[in-house]
Amino acid sequence: MFGVFFSSQYFLLMDSLNDLTAILKKFPGLGSRSAQRIVFHMLKQDENDLQRLGNLIANLKKNLKTCSECGNLSDENPCRICSDPLRDRKTLCIVEDLESLTAFEQAGIYNGIYHVLGMQTSPLEGREITGEGAKFLLRHIENLKPKEIILATSPSIEGDMTQYSLMDILKNLKETKITRLAFGLPLGGSIEFADRLTLHTSLEARRPVET
Repeated sequence: MFGVFFSSQYFLLMDSLNDLTAILKKFPGLGSRSAQRIVFHMLKQDENDLQRLGNLIANLKKNLKTCSECGNLSDENPCRICSDPLRDRKTLCIVEDLESLTAFEQAGIYNGIYHVLGMQTSPLEGREITGEGAKFLLRHIENLKPKEIILATSPSIEGDMTQYSLMDILKNLKETKITRLAFGLPLGGSIEFADRLTLHTSLEARRPVET
C-alpha cells in the first residue's frame, strides 16, 4: 500500500516537473537540459522566493505600459527615458524591438531618445509597418524635432527591409539628418547580442542614408 502511495505521489511530482520543464524549453536559448537544471534549482530555493518569482511573472504584462511617446515598455507613461531631462533630444534612435533598446542602454553608449517599432519588416511573413505605426513615428518626430535620426536596424535581410520601409516613411524629412549604423555588426546578426565595443564602433561610424 505504501509503495502504491509513494509511486502515485512520485508520478504527480514528476508531472509537475515535466510541465514546468516543457514551459521553460520554450524560452530562447533553453534546451531540455538547461530547463531541467532551472527546475531542479528552483526546488532548492526558499518558498517565499518562489512565490515572489511567480507573482512577478504573473503580473509582468499587467504592470507594464506602452510609452505613448516612443513605444517602449515601462511601468511608467511616459517611460523613464522619455521623461529624463538629461537625455539628448537632438537625436532619435529608431530600434526594432525592446531587446535592441536594452542592448544600447546596457552598453551605455547612447544618451538620446529612442523610438521602438516593436517589429521587423518581413512581407513573406506578413509583417510590415502599419499606417498607424508610421503615423505614431512621424508624430513622435514632429513633437521631438530631432536634428538626427539613427536607423538602428539589425544587419540582416529583415533589418534591411525594415530600413527601406523607414526610409520611405521618412522621405519628406529633408531638413533632418538620417543615418544608419555602420557594418561593425556581424552580417546576419542581431543588435541584442552585440558586445559593447561592437555597438560603440557601429554607432560612432554611422553613415548618412539617402532617402
